[in-house]
Amino acid sequence: MNKIYPSAAEALKGVVADGQLIAVGGFGLCGIPEALIDALRDSGVKNLTAISNNAGVDDFGLGKLLQTRQIKKMISSYVGENKEFERQYLAGELELEFTPQGTLAEKLRAGGAGIPAFFTKTGVGTLVAEGKELREFDGETYVMERSLLPEVSLVKADVADMSGNLRFNMTARNFNPAAATAGKICIVEVERIVATGEIAPDDVHLPGIYVHRIVLNASPEKRIEKRTTRDRK
Repeated sequence: MNKIYPSAAEALKGVVADGQLIAVGGFGLCGIPEALIDALRDSGVKNLTAISNNAGVDDFGLGKLLQTRQIKKMISSYVGENKEFERQYLAGELELEFTPQGTLAEKLRAGGAGIPAFFTKTGVGTLVAEGKELREFDGETYVMERSLLPEVSLVKADVADMSGNLRFNMTARNFNPAAATAGKICIVEVERIVATGEIAPDDVHLPGIYVHRIVLNASPEKRIEKRTTRDRK
């Protein structure tokens, strides 16, 4: 089966739709699927619930979808660098489900592993636990968290082979593997595509069985959120 698509727009065609639950890999602006996000914006789908560690910045990453009002709800752990996000949330225009970062990662990992829910101490006694089941284990209180099963996952990898086996680049791996395994349909954006077998087995970070569609973006912008420098004497 050919998993390679000629463009990000073609890779999304027939998959994305209004009202979907969509997971997007990345951490800050590191390891985000830039071309797929742009194509999602251009598709015009709306009323999305987006699962992502953060919401990009005002004019990049998922921030582009906030500008076009295509996201109705964010499930995130950090949103502090996006003024439009803040404005929409405080105005009651955007729903937000704050989730501790480790819990968010585990909700995706558990979803991909077929685990419907799990117990964690994180959030007990805080707003995070309100309305959720609490249970005691060995004298300690835990909160039950439901796993996440997005209908579509958009992820970024460094290299894919023709079968969809992926290798990520250092910290750009971040949330991408967990998002990929949780999604019912996984679309991946890569900087390089090689022949099946060219990635050494020990270098495969995610098996191709989780990947349904692949698109090449050989020259992503890879914008840095904040660049700080100091004068050298």
